[in-house]
This record gives sequence, C-alpha cells and structure tokens, in this order.
Amino acid sequence: MDEGAIRRAAEIVSNGGLVAYPTDTVYGLGCNPFNPTAVRRLVKAKRRLKGGLPVLVDCSQRAKQLGHFNPVAVQLANNFWPGGLTLVVPSALEFPPEVSSEGLIGLRVPNREDTLQLIRGCSSSLVGTSANISGMPPAATADEVLTSLGEEIDIVLDGGPCKSGKESTVIRVTGEGCLILREGAISVESISRWCQIVESE
Repeated sequence: MDEGAIRRAAEIVSNGGLVAYPTDTVYGLGCNPFNPTAVRRLVKAKRRLKGGLPVLVDCSQRAKQLGHFNPVAVQLANNFWPGGLTLVVPSALEFPPEVSSEGLIGLRVPNREDTLQLIRGCSSSLVGTSANISGMPPAATADEVLTSLGEEIDIVLDGGPCKSGKESTVIRVTGEGCLILREGAISVESISRWCQIVESE
C-alpha cells in the first residue's frame, strides 16, 4: 500500500470502481458514496440486504459537511476520532438510499494514515463497510478479502494485518443520548463516560 497504489485506487474509485483497503479496525470495502451505480455494485458484492453503508472521512470537519452533529455527537467525535467509533447522525446531503438509511448516515474518521491518504484521494469520503460477505466474519488481511470477494473487487490494497481485527463500535446519537447499534473496537463502558446510553441493540 504505497503512494502509487493509493493513487491508482483513488482513480479507480473516482471512475466508479470498488476498492478493498485496510483500516485501523478491519479491511474495508469502498466506493464513491455519491455514485449510485457503484454503491449498488458494492451492495451486490457483499450480498447485503438491509441497513445503511458507513462512510469514512478524513477529518471531523468533513464529517460535519455530510451529517448533522448535535453537542453529544460533537463530544463523542472529539474524544474518539480518529478511531474505531462510527457515529450515526442525520444526513446533511443527499446520498443513494443504500448509504443513507431513513435519513441517517454513519460516519467515522479512521486512525490509520495510509487509509486517510486514500480517503483524501477520494474527495475526502469513501464507503467504509467491512470487506466480507454479509454475515461472515470481517477480514483482517488482504488474503482474507481475496478469498471472500476477490472476483468482485477492482483493486485490493495490502497494508498487512489489521491490528484490531474488530469492527468499529456503532452508535446512533439521538436527542436523548446514545443508542448502541453494535459494540466493537470501543467498549460501551468507554462511551458511557461521555454520553447517556439510552438503549442497546
């Protein structure tokens, strides 16, 4: 995953292609989140049936262009970004329906510099769903991605094994507090220090 490969991957994404890439949690599967054709192709590759697709961004300022952040969401972003927390907030822009589900968008800033370089090359936003068939374990290496999705992807960036191996924790921020949609890389206990946990799913 050198600079040349990152530039090539960003070019493929800009032309509607699919890229698999390492993050600070697990390997991600990405495309341009504003390209409906690319998004549908990604959903078909993953065999995903429901739910929105998270979007990775390179900084909190970019996240606030894509979603509406209330004070609780701002506080969580300040304390856990960059890192393994996906915040689900109201969408601020128009996305394909597979990305923004029920007017909500999941956003995250990953804590890995080469991943951030890739995102910057993709206009600072890139779909960041796990690079696996839905319902199967997430991929922690490029080889695992190739085994699962190799024929469906235009380019796989090999950045070595992902350190965490756990998917991000996903939180929906509401007016009442935080709804835990998935516990992963960051514990619910850590999150509860910064916001009121209203329910867990």
